[in-house]
This record gives sequence, C-alpha cells and structure tokens, in this order.
Amino acid sequence: MDAAGFAERTGVSRETLDRLTIYAAQLVKWNRAINLVAPKTVDAVWSRHFLDSWQLLEIAGSASGRWYDLGSGGGFPGLVLAACGVGDMTLVESDRRKAMFLRETARAMDLAVDVRAERIEALDLPPADVITARALAPLPVLLRLSAGLRAPNTRCLFLKGQDVESELTEATKYWTFKLSRHRSLSDPRGTVLVMEELERRDDPA
Repeated sequence: MDAAGFAERTGVSRETLDRLTIYAAQLVKWNRAINLVAPKTVDAVWSRHFLDSWQLLEIAGSASGRWYDLGSGGGFPGLVLAACGVGDMTLVESDRRKAMFLRETARAMDLAVDVRAERIEALDLPPADVITARALAPLPVLLRLSAGLRAPNTRCLFLKGQDVESELTEATKYWTFKLSRHRSLSDPRGTVLVMEELERRDDPA
C-alpha cells in the first residue's frame, strides 16, 4: 500500500495525507539513529503502521474526547490518530529520545499534541475518554498500568497480536470488562480489542 492506496481505503483529506507523508519522511530519517520501528517495516509504513493505527479511529467511530496513547514509541497509533482528526491527544513515551522524535515530528506536521516523557504510573492526568496502546505490554500489565487514567466510561482500544487469547485469559483473573473484538486491517494475525466498563475483581479468579 502506498499513500494513494491509504487515501482510497480511509477517505482522509489531502491535508491529512500531506501530514502523513511528512511523518513517513521523518520516520525514515530518525529511524537510522533511534530504533522506532523494525527497519524491514519502514517500506511498508502506509499499511503496517499508518493503516494499523488509523483503524482505531474507524472502530471508535468518533475523534472526540480526551485520548491518551500509552507507550507511543514511534507514534503508533497516537500520532497517526492525531493527524487523522483526534484533536485532544496525549502521547506518553518515557524514552526521551523517542519523545523528542514525537515532538519534532508533530511540529513538522503542524499538529498540537501533548507529549509526556514520563512513566505511565507517574502521570498526573485526568481520566481519559479513550486509551490506546500498541505493542506496549501484555494485557494484564497494560490494564494495571492504565488503571489510574481510567474512569468508568473510559474505552480502551488495544492492538494485540497472536497471543491475544492467552492474554485475555490472564486478564479475566483480575478484571471484569465488556469486550468486543475486531480483526486487524493490517495483520491477519492481529486483533483490536475494545474494552469498556473495566472493574478490578475483589478476589482474583
């Protein structure tokens, strides 16, 4: 998939496509010095990274509300979502070099995002409406780390790989939740989990 194919699949505006083209160039430039993504995936950025991130917006159905992207790394999915219309986006990335990349790339794209170079558990932020994460941690760890950033109505959109079933089994020992699943648009082995109404179990199963 190239830029034209991405635009055809997603229907994004020319302005958004221009911003993502800048993003792609920045990724190539910075990836030589910082391990943002696997080098073999750089040439497939429009499908492997941009479409993979964008699909969360399609699943969410709205770009409104306060969004937190945890462990943003190279900006996936958070910076892509900001480019595609999420106006209140906070990117959380404790690695300061990666946080610098996120700030510089957002500036180059003319995007207003909040980049926090902090550990998730140290954040002092109001609860999010939507929390996203990709390849950050196994689901039980991810739910524990994000607990302080959630309210009862917070929706969690997590991109998960082939271990999703075992992660869900482990997570249900500690949490109850409403769950829906979506097949990934970019990876036949991938799943997008939408988790809502999360509550900690009083007695782990």
